[in-house]
Amino acid sequence: MGSLSLPSPGEQEEKSTIDQTKLFNLFKAQQNYLNHFFQNLDIFQTLTFTQTLLNCRGTILFTGVGKSGFVAQKISQTLISLGIKSGFLSPVDALHGDIGILASDDLLVLFSKSGNSEELLRLVPCAKAKGAYLISVTSVKPNGLMGLCDLSVHLPLERELCPFDLAPVTSTTIQMVFGDTVAIALMGARNLSKKEYAVNHPAGRIGKSLIFKVKDLMKKKEKLPVCREGDLIMDQLVELTSKGCGCLLVIDDDHHLLGTFTDGDLRRTLKASGERIFKLSVGEMCNRNPRTIGSDAMAVDAMQKMESPPSPVQFLPVVSDDNVLIGIVTLHDLVSAGL
Repeated sequence: MGSLSLPSPGEQEEKSTIDQTKLFNLFKAQQNYLNHFFQNLDIFQTLTFTQTLLNCRGTILFTGVGKSGFVAQKISQTLISLGIKSGFLSPVDALHGDIGILASDDLLVLFSKSGNSEELLRLVPCAKAKGAYLISVTSVKPNGLMGLCDLSVHLPLERELCPFDLAPVTSTTIQMVFGDTVAIALMGARNLSKKEYAVNHPAGRIGKSLIFKVKDLMKKKEKLPVCREGDLIMDQLVELTSKGCGCLLVIDDDHHLLGTFTDGDLRRTLKASGERIFKLSVGEMCNRNPRTIGSDAMAVDAMQKMESPPSPVQFLPVVSDDNVLIGIVTLHDLVSAGL
């Protein structure tokens, strides 16, 4: 049975290292190439492109091959997140049935560095037959797509950062910057509100902060740790600890909130009163002026209120306009919800 022979320290290959100066120079070169794009972009051509997308009555479909295809997919997803009807159409799959998604009211935006990709050139006449409006977005001119599409946009490219000027690393960056900037321009032109944006991102923190209200996250009814002001503190220890809120909510017979008594209050009372705590009522030691919030308030506002001076709190009683207790929201509830 053979054994693995390890090279001696002197025989081990030296590890490759990254030269700091060379790395810095690469970033500077990429910056210069991007500046070339910004300085030479035809803004009137870009305005026509953006206005055409804004006026689209159907779906804005994007297509591309290779790295340009990935960029096209990303830009499409950006538009979708802004509530704009969009999608990605694979040029290969389109020729095998997927072109059925294309309608006469649609736009088809073709991303390509060279503008001569065979797959896109083959797709153009088929898309025209469907009656769609075609727009090419390319960086090399002249090219095949420019003469075939209804509108052409040129993205100025000095060269790729790749030492061979081959790997698409600068051209794709330019495509992404162009597409996403146009998307934000469309967002502004459509007067998309923050609330409308949040509706499209319900699982994200932004969406949650703009959608969730206190009533969506509060505990209520039998989950509330309630007591009366005449109840002895020691008789309410189970209620204080079992509901997981860290407090007691002191109410009257009509469920009006009179005050709160926290586990911190319990410790302070025990330290100050000693054995007298067995005779003290909750009403004698509770906070008669607690912070409260309404059920229709935004959950993110509840969190801010909990964290506000003079000292943070871990919960807020939820009350109606006439101070009737209807729930409680805790910091744990808000954090668990992703706020």
